Amino acid sequence: MRNFTPPIVWQCWTKVIASLSAVALLSTCTPLPSLMDQIKTLGELRVVTRNGPLAYYRGPDDMPEGPEFELARRFADELGVKLKMTSVRSYAEVYAALTSGHAHLAAAGLKIPSQNIPGIEFGPAYQRVHEHLIYRHGALRPSSLAEIDRGHLDAGTNTQAQLDAVADGSIDYTIADSTEFALAHDAHPELRIAFDFPGSQSLAWAVSSRDPGFLLELGSYFVRLHVDGELEAIVKRYYGGAEQLRFVGESGFMQHLQSRLPLYKKWFEEAAEQSSQDWRLLAAIGYQESKWNPRAASASGAKGLMQLTVNSATAVKVTNLSDPRQSIFGGARYFQQVYAKIPTHVPEPDRTWFALAAYNIGYGHLEDARVLTQKAARDPDSWQDVREFLPLLEQEHWYTQTENGYARGWEPVRYVDNVRNYRDLLEWAWGAGGAALN
Repeated sequence: MRNFTPPIVWQCWTKVIASLSAVALLSTCTPLPSLMDQIKTLGELRVVTRNGPLAYYRGPDDMPEGPEFELARRFADELGVKLKMTSVRSYAEVYAALTSGHAHLAAAGLKIPSQNIPGIEFGPAYQRVHEHLIYRHGALRPSSLAEIDRGHLDAGTNTQAQLDAVADGSIDYTIADSTEFALAHDAHPELRIAFDFPGSQSLAWAVSSRDPGFLLELGSYFVRLHVDGELEAIVKRYYGGAEQLRFVGESGFMQHLQSRLPLYKKWFEEAAEQSSQDWRLLAAIGYQESKWNPRAASASGAKGLMQLTVNSATAVKVTNLSDPRQSIFGGARYFQQVYAKIPTHVPEPDRTWFALAAYNIGYGHLEDARVLTQKAARDPDSWQDVREFLPLLEQEHWYTQTENGYARGWEPVRYVDNVRNYRDLLEWAWGAGGAALN
């Protein structure tokens, strides 16, 4: 097991006592304090996890994200200790980390199994998942498995790939749980649930069975999360629809162009001049991010007209995320920083499209997609080629081959498409000479 600190173990000390007539060996075993006391003494909560959408991954700012990360971070904050999350590749490694004492708990999108795992206990279920039969809108909707020819149902181990195949019509049906479907439905709104299979499975944290008292602490923690509404908010953030990525139709955009853009157009122009960008591109980014609403806030913590996170705002010296002028100038500087990372040999307009994708998903994940593109003997400097590989970052078969792991790879594809469309509408409304639409 790599990257782990020494295990937490029961310690024994042996004393040898000699006398004139005999030598007696006495063993004294003294248990360490409770696991909770050990955590507080260490000042660190050690959590084993897996890289993926249900647990832990790197976000656009190269900062950790994921539902399990959010839950573990809040627990560590309650305890007043630091959080140390270590990602492993397999579930076997997850359980080994617990039984060996290398980790205090496992937060890895674990489903409570039907059979006991030696040395492992599961905490309270914090989410229930159902299995669905998935089909494509417009196709025949079955009401039971009896209505499906076996040759039309594909239920492979790579669920995301199977869902992609249903969406593009390569296969007719597949089976996916409710969390997997929620994640895929953002990318493929044409996917539909035909019916649910009986029963459900529960997601929970796992711990070693050595300290039953620690399990009670976890139970109390999840009760508090549920009562406070924080648990529901976390689930909604990661499995709810991505409304901000839906394209606003031309009529809605033109209405905002007349009512909102005049308030900020001058700042977009000034910021574009400072960063050597087209103001219409910056305005299109702003519209994609917030619909030119300086009070906009996302569930992920991004705020303001350009939806800067706290980390990105700090990087570009923005002190007030709600100030539209600061947000616009900060967003322009941040985009310029990202643009500068794209290799200069990448031709335009592809370099701009890459910068937009990196603005959305992070430069590291963009580079991962470019590497996959190159490995497939395609052009890593072509946006048209790379955009085909970005969605593969959602599939475990592919993201485990990359440096930065899982990412919601469909988002930058849709993001770039939307920004390009908004920019085109702005170019139509304001021609090259800058004349405003009457």
